[in-house]
Amino acid sequence: MRPERSEPTPLATDAPDADTAPRGFLSGGGRDNPALAAVLMVGSLGLLGLQDALVKFTSDSVSLWAFQLLRSSMNLGLLLVLSRVLWGRDQPRARRMWAVALRSFLLVGSMLLLFGGIPYLSLAKIAAGLYVFPLFIAVLSYVLLREPVGPRRITAIVAGFAGALMILQPAADDFSPVALMPVGAAVCYACTILTTRSLCRDESPVVLAFGVALAFLFVGGSGVILLSIVPTPYSETWPYLFTGWRPLEFATLGLIAVCSCLNLAANIGLAKAYQSAEASWLAPFDYSYLIFATFWGFYFFGGFPNALTLAGMAVIAASGGYVAWRERQEKRLPRANLNRNLR
Repeated sequence: MRPERSEPTPLATDAPDADTAPRGFLSGGGRDNPALAAVLMVGSLGLLGLQDALVKFTSDSVSLWAFQLLRSSMNLGLLLVLSRVLWGRDQPRARRMWAVALRSFLLVGSMLLLFGGIPYLSLAKIAAGLYVFPLFIAVLSYVLLREPVGPRRITAIVAGFAGALMILQPAADDFSPVALMPVGAAVCYACTILTTRSLCRDESPVVLAFGVALAFLFVGGSGVILLSIVPTPYSETWPYLFTGWRPLEFATLGLIAVCSCLNLAANIGLAKAYQSAEASWLAPFDYSYLIFATFWGFYFFGGFPNALTLAGMAVIAASGGYVAWRERQEKRLPRANLNRNLR
């Protein structure tokens, strides 16, 4: 839904010239700043871990689609206030509308798959399934960008997926296909990171947050309308995924509002982090989410992962960190060779 005002929204296609575009922390572009990126990454993931725990609290009283509709509406309201306070009428605009839209729907796909499993899985299992995404980044870089993947990285990728199997335990009697949803979220998240770094680096983080909020608003609203009009036979057994609108309590709305604030701050922080440093540099810090998810899961729900799950998380973190380290080393080699040739 477009705001009823005469000024262009931050997603207008007529981007300002580089010389006149507002600069600063929330304006996009600029030089790499790895230290700032690492701080933003860890802080944002701590906020997301807390948000995911709160989402689990709301899952008994609101559907996935209604939650996304309400949270995205609140996000849009906060973003409109933030952009007006910071820039007035001279707000940043999308430089590549299609790239912002692509990134937005990839992230929405990731979050829907992630949140869809929250009522049925522990936060630690959800985090561990999601955090095979650096391995998917390596695979997708080879398939889409034709970047070479050596035997050691292939071994690390195989080890990472073995760690995921240790956590998911597909041969167990109580295994459910829902456990694969965080892995699907990892694929979409890997695509989001590649898109952010390669296509959206010069976009304002606020513009990127607007894009995500609008995409969530569209998808959440569509889900609420469709499932309210056309009930499914799964609405009683899987109400979180297959129901539309349900009456809400004030406490649930309050939790969704808190989730909106946490989500908005984290989305802006993550977008700026990936604009400020290479994904391979940030990958080790990204695994701090595993710690936050385990902590919040234990703090709120008293659940702690078993030994096999902890071992699988360690394997995933080690393999993903190795893949990121190898990518960083390979990027340094051409620079080193160039320096030698110039001497």
